[in-house]
Amino acid sequence: MLTLLKDNGPLRVLSTARVVSVVGDALSLVTLMLHVQSVLGKAIAVAALLLVGDFAPSLLSPLTGVISDRFDRRTVMIACEVAQGVLLAIIAFTLPPLPILLALVGLRAVLGQIFIPASRAAVPSLVAEKDLGQANTVLGLGTNSADVIGPFLAAALLTFMDTRGVLLVDAVSFGLSALLLLRLPRLVVPAEPGESVFADAREGLGEIWRNRALRIIFVGFCGVVACTAIDDVAVLQLTVVVFGAAESVAGVILGAVGIGLLTGYALLARGSTRFGMVALLVAGFAISSAGNLFTGLAWGVASAFALQAVRGLGIAAMDVAHSTLIQRLTPGDRTGRVFGNFYGGIGVAAAVSYIGGGLLLDAVGPELTFILSGGAGVLVAGWVVAASRARGVEWKSAS
Repeated sequence: MLTLLKDNGPLRVLSTARVVSVVGDALSLVTLMLHVQSVLGKAIAVAALLLVGDFAPSLLSPLTGVISDRFDRRTVMIACEVAQGVLLAIIAFTLPPLPILLALVGLRAVLGQIFIPASRAAVPSLVAEKDLGQANTVLGLGTNSADVIGPFLAAALLTFMDTRGVLLVDAVSFGLSALLLLRLPRLVVPAEPGESVFADAREGLGEIWRNRALRIIFVGFCGVVACTAIDDVAVLQLTVVVFGAAESVAGVILGAVGIGLLTGYALLARGSTRFGMVALLVAGFAISSAGNLFTGLAWGVASAFALQAVRGLGIAAMDVAHSTLIQRLTPGDRTGRVFGNFYGGIGVAAAVSYIGGGLLLDAVGPELTFILSGGAGVLVAGWVVAASRARGVEWKSAS
């Protein structure tokens, strides 16, 4: 991995820009949550902030992915970073009332939803096909390390800066990311756009539907997320209700997933090319789901921590494998749309998990929720194995 970073300047630029931007993004999320909680004192307000920041933009994914397939992807990424920085500066200087704040946060989240498909679609233009797995490992390790660092940095900055100051730091981080991205080569889409944005959006959805291999990846990933995304809420109940520990201990257990993630990326960085990506994807589905299943059988905080770290290992494998497979299986002029639709589907699947899992938690408690949801995820992994072995599934590169 280090050799690839050393030898490939454009990949180094993209990964560095993502780290800077994601650290800033995590800063603003924590800061705005604390601001809304302190001003309004209502959990529903914080939930609304998370909803417009995570779920709502996913509903626009068929359209947001089109942008990175219609324009130079470098320009798209730079424009998104600059616009997000401006929006955060506006929020920092005005600290508007909740309805306006939610609108601004939602708009910034839509820009992020445009950026992510463009950045993922850009990778095949920056590295050779044989290096896609390593390149995606680099990006995953960088962005998830930034996700881990961000909340701690926010806590540190908030000890000597107010809300406005931390948000302005985030705005500057988007500006720095945009300046870094200027060093990328032009990433022009290799085909002319369709007749309209909506026609292009339909084409992007159709690409997943027509390509059986992409459809298996999409359904499998969304299925696992729908089964297991409730684990964050379940961990809190398991820690407090079953183990009788403090709520702060739940944060420690949740942090185990991040440790597992970073460990997984580090292991893959040493040898992701040794694994077939389909096998790595299935292993990720099975390991992440099994981590939840056995967390339901955990006898205490230490065992739950270890099992959630195992879950993180599986998530790292899922991330690298699905990105590499999509980049290999999708024609270059449709990659942005496929990634956009993919992440939109994941957002919807997570919402389904929160709603259905919440009802399940209230009905059967955290232990059985972990067992049932994790077991369902393992079954989804089994379906992916069976589906990928069926006739007519083509796992070869589209190029």
